[in-house]
Amino acid sequence: MSSLPTTTQAFSARFTGVAIGLHWLIAVAIVGSFSVGLYMVDLPLSPQKLKLYSWHKWAGVTIFLFVMLRLVWRLSHRPPEMPAGMPAWQRKAAEATHVMLYLLMLAVPLSGWLMSSAKGFQTVWFGVLPLPDLLDKNKELGDLLQEVHELLNFGMAALVIAHLGAALKHHFIDRDDVLARMLPFLARTTGDIK
Repeated sequence: MSSLPTTTQAFSARFTGVAIGLHWLIAVAIVGSFSVGLYMVDLPLSPQKLKLYSWHKWAGVTIFLFVMLRLVWRLSHRPPEMPAGMPAWQRKAAEATHVMLYLLMLAVPLSGWLMSSAKGFQTVWFGVLPLPDLLDKNKELGDLLQEVHELLNFGMAALVIAHLGAALKHHFIDRDDVLARMLPFLARTTGDIK
């Protein structure tokens, strides 16, 4: 009997193309939005700063929508199993990290929208679609929400770094196919992942 996976096994050992596409689209959007956010906060008030704030808010709404789509896809398409030899504590850590990442990917843009509402700046998606303010204008609440938004962002950045570190560990140290499941161009190292 051949040790090579059948077509069905090979397909089930990877994420779907939609899941992979959404993963990388969201990842790039989050890194870009986070970078713009870090850059824009200390700029002096100018048309350029206002434009960057608008782009940042548009990105946040877009990320929120893509994450919702990714969640719907994930609920209807089971992700591949972790390697059979993976310790239980690593499985639990991976599951907890993914849950926290999903929560933060929703909470960060939502906190930004709440902050904008409380500060009295309506979010107009791509300059065309005005979104309703979620809160009445309240400077103190807006300042508090700004701090919450920043903390959530840095928390998500820390989790993303841990997620990336774990993926690289699996690829270079454990030499399993965990990273190859999300990067189709990587050569598979084993044929027994289910």
